[in-house]
Amino acid sequence: MTAWDIEPGGVSSVLKRAGGSAERMAKAGQNMQETLPSAAASAGTIAEGGHEGDGKPVKADKNGKGGKAGVQGPVASALGVFARQWNEDLQYISRRAASSLLGAHLATKEYVEGDLRMAASRNRDAINGIVPDMPGVKGGSGDGGGKR
Repeated sequence: MTAWDIEPGGVSSVLKRAGGSAERMAKAGQNMQETLPSAAASAGTIAEGGHEGDGKPVKADKNGKGGKAGVQGPVASALGVFARQWNEDLQYISRRAASSLLGAHLATKEYVEGDLRMAASRNRDAINGIVPDMPGVKGGSGDGGGKR
């Protein structure tokens, strides 16, 4: 390969879009975590009428609604299983996305800094009059170059 095909401005644009998508996904996850308990509670219990229980009060939710404990119904149970698995998946995806975005940013930063170091080195060589000793050119051996 003779050259890298990296455009820092393009990378920056992609990272911004990907970061925005990651933020929206995190917000959706947060909204789901806030609403799933309410959905599960509204799904009812095994008993008809959704009020089977032992009479012990249930802790009030964020809306101040309490009630009596009951045996969780199949829909509420499925929502609980879904929420636990989905939360694990979301955390995994979030960690991977953050690592990927950071890695791409750091790699691009190193690429740009490497370009600047190479340019500075070439400028120093030009100022000092160093001419590379190219193999096959005017008897050059390719061992690093000499002075004029």
